[in-house]
Amino acid sequence: MVYAFLEYFQRKLRTERLKKTEKFEVERYTQRVKFYKKLDLFGYRLRLKPTKIFRNGSTTVKKANCDVDLTFDLMRYMSQYSEIVMLSGDGDFAPVLEYLKNKRKKVHILARSERTAREIRVLAGDKFMDFKYLREQLKIQKAPV
Repeated sequence: MVYAFLEYFQRKLRTERLKKTEKFEVERYTQRVKFYKKLDLFGYRLRLKPTKIFRNGSTTVKKANCDVDLTFDLMRYMSQYSEIVMLSGDGDFAPVLEYLKNKRKKVHILARSERTAREIRVLAGDKFMDFKYLREQLKIQKAPV
């Protein structure tokens, strides 16, 4: 399904005249789908969930509300993995992550430092990595020799 969306948006970019804002949105979405496709090729199991959009006057908030789904899957598939990489610093995940660690699962956290709950940092210990740090490491690896 992800591949069908990618093909659709790439075709749209090639064949249609789009407004500047539409083109930006389509290009941004296409980049996101390419990222999902690469993760899929690397063997990651992706669960994509549409965001809900809430408007309150001039304020727009997007929420996916996937905490319960993710927690449920972590528990349901626990026998099928030995470690996880959590892309969230949300403190609401602390109880399930602590439970997984107690069951001898390795828990890696990849999140933005400034948005990571203290209990998640403590729980992750040396298995915490900041997105900004990772970005810099990838830049160093890509730098020409």
